[in-house]
Amino acid sequence: MYLNRKLRERGVDGPVDIDALADRMAELRYVDDRAFAEARVASMTRRGLGARRVRDVLRQAGVGEADAGEFRETLEEGAEGAALAFARRKRIGPFAAAPVERDKREKQIAAMVRAGHAPSLARRIVGLEASDDDLDWEG
Repeated sequence: MYLNRKLRERGVDGPVDIDALADRMAELRYVDDRAFAEARVASMTRRGLGARRVRDVLRQAGVGEADAGEFRETLEEGAEGAALAFARRKRIGPFAAAPVERDKREKQIAAMVRAGHAPSLARRIVGLEASDDDLDWEG
């Protein structure tokens, strides 16, 4: 096991109670799922990733549902801003250099859905034009 090898490399001899060690690290706040989840949610939404993708990453990282669930409202409220950030970064919809044909639009929608955005939101963002008044250019 990786942790046992690292402990041996640091001069710890004999068996180590890994559970007690993990509990002690959590007690000292070296391990904090909530802080990790908060930082990860902020980072991923800034990059323009959607709620589904963020939840999947947190689950894969082993963040408990209680810690991850605290950010559900934040993810829902920031869904449109994250989708616009993704569209801006990938030059999709209103951020494209030129209007695109239907097949290209469908690929853009698929990219947004893979990034964790709801299909209805992806379709709406891809359908926006650069002059649309409801577009949040600052987001």
